[in-house]
Amino acid sequence: MRFCLMLEGQEGVTWDRWLAFADGCERLGLEGLFTSDHYYSVVDAPGRGSNDAWTILAGLAARTERLRLGTLVSPATFRHPTVLAKIAATVDHISNGRVELGMGAGWWEEEHRTHGFPFLTTDERFELFEEQVEIVHGLFTEDRYSFESPHYAIEDCEFLHKPVQRPHPPIVLGGTTAGPRMQRLVARYGDEFNTVRGTPEEVAARFCRIRKGLEAAGRDQADVTTSFMTWYFVGETEDRWMARAERARRADPSAGDPDAYLQDLRSNCIVGTPDEATARLAEYEAVGVQRVFLNHELFDDLDMLELLATQVIPSLT
Repeated sequence: MRFCLMLEGQEGVTWDRWLAFADGCERLGLEGLFTSDHYYSVVDAPGRGSNDAWTILAGLAARTERLRLGTLVSPATFRHPTVLAKIAATVDHISNGRVELGMGAGWWEEEHRTHGFPFLTTDERFELFEEQVEIVHGLFTEDRYSFESPHYAIEDCEFLHKPVQRPHPPIVLGGTTAGPRMQRLVARYGDEFNTVRGTPEEVAARFCRIRKGLEAAGRDQADVTTSFMTWYFVGETEDRWMARAERARRADPSAGDPDAYLQDLRSNCIVGTPDEATARLAEYEAVGVQRVFLNHELFDDLDMLELLATQVIPSLT
C-alpha cells in the first residue's frame, strides 16, 4: 500500500501550512501531497478562506523535489478542459514530471451558486466530465487534436508543451458509486480509480464494479490503480486520538453530536492508536486498496503526521 496526504485547501489552509506539510511529507517519505479543488468551505464554516488548488500545486512543485502532487479532484464545471490540460501540463514541467490530474463531475451546489459557476443536473455534469476526460487525454497524447460537441469545439489544436510524463500525467477519476458510466470512463481513460469513504466491504464492491468494466473493455487490470480517500485521527493513546477528533468535530458546524460523529469515524475512517490504525488500514489493503489518501483535518498538528509516518506506515509498506 502506498500513502499520500490530502488537505482540504478550502478550509483555511495558509501558504505557510502548505509548506510545512510539504516539507513534512518529503522528510517522512510519503509518496504524495494532494489537495481538494474547491473555492468554498464544504463544512460551511464561516471565515474560512481558499486558494486556487492549481496555483498552490505550482508553488509546491517549485519548492519540493520528490512528492507527487495533484488534485482530488478538479470539477468539470470549474474550467474549460483545454485550460485544465494546459495548467496540469505547466505544473508537470515545474515539478519535472510529478503531477497527477484528478478529475470529477462536481457536486457542491452552494459553491457553484456563490462563485458564479452554473450548476447543471447530475446527468449534465457527468456528460461534461466524460467529455473533459476525453479532451484532456487527447490534448496530452495527440500531435493535433480536434473535438466537437454541444459543449466544446476544439479545432486542430497543436497542444504544446506536452507534459513531461509520457504518454501523459496519471489521470485519476473519482467517484463513490462506480456505476456503468464511470466503469466505461475508467476503462477507456483512467490510470486510477479513487473512491471516498466507505467500509472495507463497500469499497470492495466499488472496486469490483470498476474491474468488471476493465474486463469488459479488454483492458489489463494492472493498468489501473484502485485507491481510497478518507480522514484519519491517530494518537499514542485512545485519549490522544479522541481529543484530536473532538477538536475537529468542534470546528465543523455540520459534524453533529459527539457519539454520532465518533460512530461515523469508526465505520468510514482510520482512527485509533498506531496499532489500531494499522489493523484498519490492513483491512482496506486486503480488499484491494493499492494507494490511500489520508485526509489531514488538523492543519496545525504536524505531530499527527509524524506519528502516522513513523508508527503506522512502516507496518504496511
